[in-house]
Amino acid sequence: MKRLNLKLAAALMAAAGAAGAVATPAMAAEEQFVPLLVYRTGSFAPLGIPWADGKLDYLKLVNERDGGVNGVKITYEECETAYATDRGVECYERLKGKGTGASGFDTQSTGITFAVSDKAMVDKVPVETMGYGLSQSVDGSVFEWNFPLLGTYWTAADVMIQDIAKKEGGMDKLKGKKIALVYHDSPYGKEPIPLLQKRAAKEGFELVLYPVTAPGVEQKSTWLQIRQARPNYVLLWSAGIMTPTAIREAQASGYPRDKMYAVWWAGSEGDVKDLGDVAKGYNAITIHNSGAEHDKVYDDLKKYVYDKGEGADKTGKNTLGTIAHTRGMMISMLQVEAIRTAQEKFGKGKALTPDQVRWGFENLNLTQEKLDKLGFGQIMRPVKTSCSNHKGDDWARIVQWDGAKFKVVSDWYQADKTILDPMVKEAAAKYAKEKNITPRKCE
Repeated sequence: MKRLNLKLAAALMAAAGAAGAVATPAMAAEEQFVPLLVYRTGSFAPLGIPWADGKLDYLKLVNERDGGVNGVKITYEECETAYATDRGVECYERLKGKGTGASGFDTQSTGITFAVSDKAMVDKVPVETMGYGLSQSVDGSVFEWNFPLLGTYWTAADVMIQDIAKKEGGMDKLKGKKIALVYHDSPYGKEPIPLLQKRAAKEGFELVLYPVTAPGVEQKSTWLQIRQARPNYVLLWSAGIMTPTAIREAQASGYPRDKMYAVWWAGSEGDVKDLGDVAKGYNAITIHNSGAEHDKVYDDLKKYVYDKGEGADKTGKNTLGTIAHTRGMMISMLQVEAIRTAQEKFGKGKALTPDQVRWGFENLNLTQEKLDKLGFGQIMRPVKTSCSNHKGDDWARIVQWDGAKFKVVSDWYQADKTILDPMVKEAAAKYAKEKNITPRKCE
């Protein structure tokens, strides 16, 4: 019976081949798989939904407008984490080997990033964390597989302090001031603390820490303490429902919103639009140019995706064009450009392995000309990565809610390298020692 089945199969294959009906692996269209970890549910969903929509929309755009990356179609699959670390790890394990291998994980969570970073270096899969993740992973000699592109939480915290100092009339004017950090009591919320402690020691201001238990809907006691302590400024490290809760409690306790500075994940329209004037004056840091009213990528997305009814926003929440949606598109764009860069080395029109895509992340060089061509020229600044610098260039600015929309109220800032670079080096060296990693030699 086994011999008969083999003969029959051979005969059918021969007949089909003669008729030109068999698609061999060599003839099959090349495809590149991109995993999409998302949280469309849970307490962080107000942030997660537009973020996920932006990532998905841009991948659809690349396929519809460009036919993929040099003819290689992008395939993708969403995996819901609800911002839970265990679910994120499950998604990672399920998707890491799909297709030719995962082209890179945007985990959308600092906690998940911590959990999968050790796995990624063994599995040889890149982890892309634009604006979040492990701040010390800027050091590519130690963190070969992590890419905290465009900026870290240390970047954000340092720029906040710079803008506060500018308002006060100089960095020396911070001496004797009191600055509070209200933060989500998780790895995400704790990330800026080392930088703020370093700045406090250097500039002479008092840092007061207020952890908030997840999901962050109970903050009355925190803001009562703030009313008593009367800090000059409050930095807010929150996301999802914790953000509007903090703003409402600030109003109830009489704390001025124009003295509040939120990290970029607490500074999008979804955080404040239902609050209106309650949030007026609320400051947030942004990793891209939120002041850009328009750019070519929005036109292309409308023409090639939304006009065809293929847009990710099926809920009517109008996520298109919001700060979080645009940031999601940026993340996918950087992913795609890492693939494109890697193809220049390993072969145009070919599906690449995760290791090859990792090389692309490490050799990104998005000039102003390239960004203009991609439709992101007004949205973000040029960025170039290297073996030793997995962040690339970090630019950030401050936006302020006027009761109806966010407006840019600062020029571009960059983090102070004299403070951040030694911190990155020290923390990366400690990590390497703990994990028994031999740092690479970067030219």
